[in-house]
Amino acid sequence: MNGQPSRKALKTSFRASPRSIRPIYTGGPVVLTKDGQWLITTMGEEVLVTEVKTGLAIAKVRGDSTPITSLALSYHTEPPTLITAHSSKTLRYYPLPSSAPISSAPKPPLLTYTRALSKAHPAPILVSAVSPDSTLLATGSSDGIVKVWDLEGGYVTHLFRGHGGPVSALHFNFPIIEGEERRRMELMTGSTDARVRIFDLRDASARVVGGGNAVKPKAVLEGHVSVVRGIDTSPDGKWAVTGGRDKVVLVWDMLSGESVGQSSKKAGKGKANSTSVPKIVQTIIAQEQIESLGLLPIEENVSGSSQGRILCYTGGDTGAVKIWDVLKGKETGAMKGVEGVDEVEVDEDEQRGVLNVIYDSTTSSLVSIHADQNIIFHSLSSLQAVRQIVGFNDEIVDTIFLNSSPSSSSSSSHTHLALATNSNLIRLYSTSTFDVRLLSGHKDMVLCLDKTADHRWLVSGSKDRTARVWAPTPDGKGWKCIAICEGHAESIGAVAISRKVDDKGKSGRFLFTASQDRTIKMWDLTSLPLDSSELPDEPIKPRSMATLKVHEKDINSLDLSPNDKFLASGSQDKLVKIFHVDFDASSGSAAGSLKPAGTCKGHRRGVWSVKFSKTDRVVASAANDKTVRLWSLDDFSCLKTFEGHTNAVLRVDFLSHGMQLITSARDGLVKLWNIKDEECVKTLDNHEDQVWALAISSDEKTIVSAGSDSVATFWEDSTEVEQAEKNEALVKAVQSEQDFTNYIVLKDYRRAILLALSMSQPGRLLNLFRTIITSPEPAEGSIIGSLEVDEVIRTLHGIDLVRLLKFVRDWNANAKTSPIAQTILYAIFKLRSPEDILQAFNSSTKLPSQPEDDEDIEEEGEGETKKKVSLTKDQILALPISIQELLDGLIPYSERHFSRVDKLVQDSFMLDYVLGEMDGGIFGGEIMSVDGM
Repeated sequence: MNGQPSRKALKTSFRASPRSIRPIYTGGPVVLTKDGQWLITTMGEEVLVTEVKTGLAIAKVRGDSTPITSLALSYHTEPPTLITAHSSKTLRYYPLPSSAPISSAPKPPLLTYTRALSKAHPAPILVSAVSPDSTLLATGSSDGIVKVWDLEGGYVTHLFRGHGGPVSALHFNFPIIEGEERRRMELMTGSTDARVRIFDLRDASARVVGGGNAVKPKAVLEGHVSVVRGIDTSPDGKWAVTGGRDKVVLVWDMLSGESVGQSSKKAGKGKANSTSVPKIVQTIIAQEQIESLGLLPIEENVSGSSQGRILCYTGGDTGAVKIWDVLKGKETGAMKGVEGVDEVEVDEDEQRGVLNVIYDSTTSSLVSIHADQNIIFHSLSSLQAVRQIVGFNDEIVDTIFLNSSPSSSSSSSHTHLALATNSNLIRLYSTSTFDVRLLSGHKDMVLCLDKTADHRWLVSGSKDRTARVWAPTPDGKGWKCIAICEGHAESIGAVAISRKVDDKGKSGRFLFTASQDRTIKMWDLTSLPLDSSELPDEPIKPRSMATLKVHEKDINSLDLSPNDKFLASGSQDKLVKIFHVDFDASSGSAAGSLKPAGTCKGHRRGVWSVKFSKTDRVVASAANDKTVRLWSLDDFSCLKTFEGHTNAVLRVDFLSHGMQLITSARDGLVKLWNIKDEECVKTLDNHEDQVWALAISSDEKTIVSAGSDSVATFWEDSTEVEQAEKNEALVKAVQSEQDFTNYIVLKDYRRAILLALSMSQPGRLLNLFRTIITSPEPAEGSIIGSLEVDEVIRTLHGIDLVRLLKFVRDWNANAKTSPIAQTILYAIFKLRSPEDILQAFNSSTKLPSQPEDDEDIEEEGEGETKKKVSLTKDQILALPISIQELLDGLIPYSERHFSRVDKLVQDSFMLDYVLGEMDGGIFGGEIMSVDGM
């Protein structure tokens, strides 16, 4: 075939990129670092640190196998410390990385805790907060107890009881007030009893943590009638705002209230402490249950508000973040939750409600965390969403690469990746920043996706029995629905839009949809605009040109040939059917028809996917019978069968000009096949569940696989990289072998031994030691036979010494090589002190080449079950070993060799005795003379 690549051009390997889409948030507490660069989220029992700019996972915390209930950040040390609270009532300290690690690993490294405080509370901790100076930590539990901890020392400094229910909010108030000699140090607490309490941390009685008397609060703020969820104060201590689920925000004057004298024995006779009781100066009707609130700095530039005003932000069950003028009690602005989602499309408030709002002073933005696991960054200067992160995509059923502009369509890289999940919203990811936009319109779960040849138009099919056509907006930031195809009686499970590019460089003249009603419909799309600047205000309703019942069971897949002449369908009835496609748009009204061409029979179970080759007259099918089959379009016979998956094959596509196949299956694996020899050349494993979706970039250098585990893995073509690495390793090996030979000829044993150790070649090293030890002229005073070799053993570095001892252990297990091993072992014990040997093992407990996989390495004390890791020979030789493991391998064989040699010595005396007893024996005379005595 002309233009076909040679066998050398076939792909042989793909590597998982660290820029994969993974779940980062499934509900729970969320914090943002002070500089706004890292977002720290919870996933049940784990915590993930993510870089906001790139979306890359920086680090991971595994936890103690119980859900994480609260997070707090402390900056009293460098780097900052993350404090986690667990359902097991434990507090843990995790130092964060000082910078983002430069790594190509697809999985983030694990963080190790430096302190654990077990049973920190009698009941689970619900909320926590760190003081502004990062010296104190406050924790509130479900039993109504609040504890204040010294962060550095890890001990309790204050204990507050008396709350009428679980603690729901905490806030440190450390204002600097002119005229006061000492800085105020107060802790404000909110609970389910609808009260806000103010505790003076300088009160000496509050430090008595062992007594039974409850410490009275400095003041109790009453005004709410439901759970208090947010508390904040101004830097000067003048104003405070509180919000709760009673749908109101209360504004308090903290300094000009009524003064109340409190006698104090410690204050001295005739002296009294005067404290002001805060009073309500404004009540804001929020019309939603408040879950989070805070005050903005006066100097902050907020759209719709002039500087100098006291502004407050709130987040609640409506899903919007609102800005309020605190003193006037008026709303000055609002930021929507999920962009593009109308209120009528969301039935339950809790699905879109705001759980928390974080102010980021570095970027002048507000970060809202929603109940549907969406995290949205809002700019205060524009009150618009500037970035969105989907914390959890749930099950991904399809994915497609898209381009937002004609210029990007001509390039090899794509601007966006569309994901269909078990949701009515289509996820649209930016491939450069992983910023997400959600496309709304479908009323039920989206099941399938397709795109035009230029990757600009997107087609989606849904359970709502409609298919939608989406076109990029003129600004290139999103897609707009331009057509809705209605007419099926059941869910649409497969779509295919025309592939052929016309004279104007456009495709997408017609569309096929397949439904659970067993029919295929052909839709006329010629009325749709070709230019993004001419998008209609309302979606067009295309006309159905043909309807044909083609299968007896559900249709799972459709695909059009590159020339738009054939349509293939795959169904649960085990059949692949091929149809002739006729389309004529030359007249005023376009006409199209679908005629059966043939049926491909051979699969033993339902067919999940069909795909045409771009270069040959063949079609591939993947089925539930664990096989992939290649069919001829000439006689519809099966040309090849590919077997290797251990479960149903769900998706198939062509690569390398039709010379290779890429498949995904229910076993969680992605396989790369050579069609000519029906051989699987690479198995890609980065999923824990079935892989429903595959997307291939135009240049075929990137493959995206996605599935039920909510993971979309970016696989980068590493064929050339691995070949270059192999060539480099081969050149290095040849050079090292030549150097080793030269050292032997020159009798430069020191460099020869060090080179053999660095190359991990025990065979060459054994031959070298055998030559030296069995030398007919050993050096005088040498243990091995060469003073130079003795010196090498005496001066070996820790890692090299441990590696040599591992070789000795292996040689000692063989009777033929044990004399060499025992000689070297004797030399090591004579030339190195016990302390020196122990130090060598301590320095090599963690080698750089040790594989690190957060799923495969067991963390001490956590009892996680890990799966086995497949290691290469070099990795096995480089694995660290303890001295106990070494001795366990040396002692049994050494004892066995000693017993064998001792028996040989005893047998030699028997030979002497036999010879002496022989007639005319050599020792006969001597024995007689002895007897005569």
